Amino acid sequence: MWRGIDITAKGRHWAYPPSELERLDTAGRIYWTPTGLPYIKYYLDEQKGRPAQNLWTDIAMTKSGAERLGYPTQKPEALLERIISASSNEGDVVLDPFCGCGTATVAAQTLGRRWIGIDITHLAITLIKTRLKDSFGPVAGKDYEVQGEPVSVPDAQTLAATDPWQFQWWALGLVGARPTEQKKGADKGIDGRLYFHDESGAQTKQIILSVKAGHTSAPHVRDLRGVVEREGAAIGVLITMQESTSHMRTEAAAAGFYDSPWGGSYPRIQILTVAQLLAGQRIDYPNVEGMDRTFKKAPKAQPKGAAHPELPLGE
Repeated sequence: MWRGIDITAKGRHWAYPPSELERLDTAGRIYWTPTGLPYIKYYLDEQKGRPAQNLWTDIAMTKSGAERLGYPTQKPEALLERIISASSNEGDVVLDPFCGCGTATVAAQTLGRRWIGIDITHLAITLIKTRLKDSFGPVAGKDYEVQGEPVSVPDAQTLAATDPWQFQWWALGLVGARPTEQKKGADKGIDGRLYFHDESGAQTKQIILSVKAGHTSAPHVRDLRGVVEREGAAIGVLITMQESTSHMRTEAAAAGFYDSPWGGSYPRIQILTVAQLLAGQRIDYPNVEGMDRTFKKAPKAQPKGAAHPELPLGE
């Protein structure tokens, strides 16, 4: 008997001897029913749990919220973290040969794995580099390698000759611009856009970009100026493979300046060559820290494993 209870009677309390029942009761681990029967208290964090089955319904698709970056096939980070956790250990290499917007690379970095991400489009590579920088802070070329991108003017010329569309995406990536979401040939003179704020509470301003891989002349500058005026953009930028002519520069200068409410005047029409961009020159605009609105900012990641150097990202 224990406290007047026949521990040999039917019920689970007979599984423990009176001394153990006394210890559990003293520790507050016994629940007494209104009828006076004891039940052991179990807590979820003490249980092994049930192994995940082959149908996962507890992870919602990434349709909205801070994690959603607008990539059409984006997967939830929680999904990739579960797959990577179940199939690898810290320090292992995770390969995603079709990495899209880079969810697998972000999940691998979060969990302390090394990674290799591969994608065929320069649009995806640009998005992944932006996402990694927002989430963890690493910079391409310094903290990890990007292979397959042009690193010289001849490289860029080769890409332009073999795939003008990819060249356009790569060139826009050099300045952190977002390609237009239009079908080929339907861009209405706009290849890409940059968005920024240069005063508190003000409407988002935009920079229109046009990319030309072939011959350029003054009419291209006039066309860009017309698009800038039509769109009400703050600045227009022509990215070219060849050096600008004196007529092109004169046409650009005639467009005047954009005056920022925070001070400073910026040429309304700017011409940048691929050589200048590869040398580090960038668009002249009010690029204040935290005011860029071109890409949706990925949330800061909270690492869940030891940090490891990344392996190359490239096409």
